Amino acid sequence: MRIDSVASSLVAKPKKLASALSKRGPHKVLRGDLALAGQPGVVYTPAEGFGLPGVAFAHGWMLRPSHYTDTLKHLASWGIVVAAPDTERGLVPSHRGLATDLGTVLDIMTGVRLGPGNISVHPDKLATAGHAMGAGTAVLAASRRSDIKAVAALFPAPTAPSSEDAAAGLTVPGLVVGDNSNADSLTDNSLALAQAWNGPSILRRIDGSTADGFVEGRRILGALGINKPDRKTQQRTRAVLTAFLLFHLTGDSDYEELAGTAGEIDGTRAVDPHAPLDEQPKPKATASIKALLGRG
Repeated sequence: MRIDSVASSLVAKPKKLASALSKRGPHKVLRGDLALAGQPGVVYTPAEGFGLPGVAFAHGWMLRPSHYTDTLKHLASWGIVVAAPDTERGLVPSHRGLATDLGTVLDIMTGVRLGPGNISVHPDKLATAGHAMGAGTAVLAASRRSDIKAVAALFPAPTAPSSEDAAAGLTVPGLVVGDNSNADSLTDNSLALAQAWNGPSILRRIDGSTADGFVEGRRILGALGINKPDRKTQQRTRAVLTAFLLFHLTGDSDYEELAGTAGEIDGTRAVDPHAPLDEQPKPKATASIKALLGRG
């Protein structure tokens, strides 16, 4: 089944298209090991296709690609090749190093045929993305290259060097996904990052979400309800991310509304990062407290 056939059948119904994007797409997914090309990490691809869009995805602090397996498979099921380096997982990671590794996996994706030789990535359809620390490194990686067409920062955390300084030099479209709290913190700079972006940027907050809720699998303190995966956070974030990437990397206008601020995606709200805080939509107080507790 072709992606465009799914989109065209739902084009007049953006909400239904958004709902579809929160679920697995029509493509069978293959998994590969980047270590075979000299780079620790993993790659997920559709079963076939030439000239596909490609995304380099960076993990959060003390995490690894396996904590995002379903998200990576999700993107591949919608026709996107996605690769994630499995590096800088220590207590004191190098943000510069992870950004460099994102560039390396992009070069691998565009430089070789993938799978059994019937999968390729188009060099003009590249993006970087990441979660938490990885979101900031995705911005850093994009600032070093001229071939990146879009950047997605999911629940971003501050980095050194500053991802905000890097975003100030970017002219490509940016997606910043944040939790319910309108305030930044030591582990969250979603508002500041969206404000600093030089190119067109979208700040979309996920209702009832926490940064830790996007992470998959069991984690320390999960039994106590802390650092616990949240299915709604994952589904809503995947819908937002997939629409953004499909529009900006393939140019498919069916996804344009959902990729912008006007698109209605259930459980999310687009926020003007430059509006005064007292004019921004207010979440429930309990949701803001949950978001702050989930920033780890």
